[in-house]
Amino acid sequence: MLTPRPATLEDAPLLTTHRHAMFAEMGKASNDALETMSLHFAPWVRRMIAEGKYLGWIVEDDGRSVASASVFLLEWPPHPLDPSNDHRGYLLNMYVDPAYRGQGLAKNLVRVCLDETRRRGIRVASLHASDAGRSLYELFGFAPTNEMFYVAPAQTI
Repeated sequence: MLTPRPATLEDAPLLTTHRHAMFAEMGKASNDALETMSLHFAPWVRRMIAEGKYLGWIVEDDGRSVASASVFLLEWPPHPLDPSNDHRGYLLNMYVDPAYRGQGLAKNLVRVCLDETRRRGIRVASLHASDAGRSLYELFGFAPTNEMFYVAPAQTI
């Protein structure tokens, strides 16, 4: 099995490319929105990696990056699910190159992400699952919640 390595600041362009590809495959955003997102994500992810808030892992095969996943460490108020902790893990940017799917890379990356949250004493982790990824996350105990989502309308200029 191919082994994940920690992401570094130099991986920001790759992480941006994988994020873009992930959302493009889901087909729920326009190319313009994805291009704008990528333009803003690249400097954001560099800053978050530098601050130790964004922890990513990359899987390579013979020098080619074929998969990645990350955990974003969120400051979060203590909650009944984890009454003494002020952080939560948020899994994001799970991407596996189509040619490498079905080999257990995504499962291994989720395991690495959750192992890191446990290592840090974080008991609560969340994510937003694509239809394709839902069954994978359920294997690890992720379950739907009562979360709701609001997005303000785009401003017109």
